[in-house]
Amino acid sequence: MPVATKVPAKRLRPKASRPHMPGYGLPKGNKGLLPWKWADDRLKKSHNYWITTVKPDSSPHTMVVWGLWLDGEFLFSTGRRSRKARNLAENQRCVVSTEKANEAVILEGVAEEVADVALRRKFLALYERKYAWDMSSFEEDILSLKEPIYAVRPAVAFGLDEKKFLEAATRWRF
Repeated sequence: MPVATKVPAKRLRPKASRPHMPGYGLPKGNKGLLPWKWADDRLKKSHNYWITTVKPDSSPHTMVVWGLWLDGEFLFSTGRRSRKARNLAENQRCVVSTEKANEAVILEGVAEEVADVALRRKFLALYERKYAWDMSSFEEDILSLKEPIYAVRPAVAFGLDEKKFLEAATRWRF
């Protein structure tokens, strides 16, 4: 069932630090960390995203989705009977990753169903524009809350730039 809370307005910038990666020889201190804008840009521009949810038997399920990075949250739609929707109904924790592994942004967070119809309308308009995909056949079910739109609220994010790997590996906490 959709969550009654409204998706919060734009979040504060997360705090950057080094990720915990024993054995990789990451430098000490914060010099060279990626700015949040670097991650934000890649989250906005990615065409495809990978989402990993947890099945009832605790095994992972990963699937590619289209979505939007909007006001500090990742929004995507899926059929209510899809594996990922059924997984999220039981366990809201998930991981979302951008498509380009050489400039990866990985979000760990919680997915909640969006109940705000105004946000669902905004999602449909922006989604259609981004993907040049006609959503009119889904609109009624999405706006009547029969089909879900999820907002993934990150708790932590990781940024890895292949060209500057060790010096730039960054973790952001929200």
